[in-house]
Amino acid sequence: MKAFRPTNNQSKGGFTLIEMSLVIVVLIALMTTGIFFSSAIGTWNAGRLASETLRSVYVAQRTYMADHPTSTMSSLTEAKLIHYLPDQASTFPKVEGLDSTLRSININVSPPVVKDSSGSTYDPSGDPNDSLWDVGE
Repeated sequence: MKAFRPTNNQSKGGFTLIEMSLVIVVLIALMTTGIFFSSAIGTWNAGRLASETLRSVYVAQRTYMADHPTSTMSSLTEAKLIHYLPDQASTFPKVEGLDSTLRSININVSPPVVKDSSGSTYDPSGDPNDSLWDVGE
């Protein structure tokens, strides 16, 4: 009896178990990388929003001090600065921390900083000059 051997124009159908396993491993690796970077982007975005808010308060501070040159930084209040904020803000801005709690801004220092519940500076990035969670230098 003659053994059947496929000719060159005939091909095997389907994939081997190794090929399928390799594809699944690559897909899992890509999904894991995507999930990791999407959480990092959320953290970065929160810092970016905080720094934008702090920059607008910083500009309001500078503008107020230019209009009132005899005032001191320690005499600033939210009521004095609110008229100098962009877009005619009706309330003084707050910053949302990484734990989703609203944090206030210390306007009596220049540049302004985000305060935590104890009154100390809140900067999860750990670097006061990186322009995330602060105005930067």
